[in-house]
Amino acid sequence: MSKSVLPKVPKKPAPKTARKTSTQAAALKAQPDADKTLNMILSRLDDMKAEETVTIDLRGKSAYSDYMIVTSGRANRHVGAIAENVAKGLKETGIKNLHIEGLPNCDWVLIDSGDVIVHVFRPEVREFYNLERLWTQVPTAAKAI
Repeated sequence: MSKSVLPKVPKKPAPKTARKTSTQAAALKAQPDADKTLNMILSRLDDMKAEETVTIDLRGKSAYSDYMIVTSGRANRHVGAIAENVAKGLKETGIKNLHIEGLPNCDWVLIDSGDVIVHVFRPEVREFYNLERLWTQVPTAAKAI
């Protein structure tokens, strides 16, 4: 009888299925869906008398967010008050990982809640950057030379 000279290869364990930990599950439960977040933000903007509010649907256009809201305040103090009110509402609904930029100057405040991004501008700054045109513009095919 001959024995095999090949080394024995240990069997690979069966792959484990990814399980959600209780903290991950709690975070998913606490995170409201994008439409609820959008409606809450629009309600807050209306309460704070934000002007010229535009909602841009980014689903299918962007992988990082579902909606973008662009709005204006009349002056720096108004922009800051709008942004703080929206941020407070987002925290109250359970969104913990907010990212806010521009609050000290209040020319352009960006609030990133994950599913919805809010831009609050002073009118002159909004006109200069014109984000609505950038995101609602239909892409054109490149011309062959």
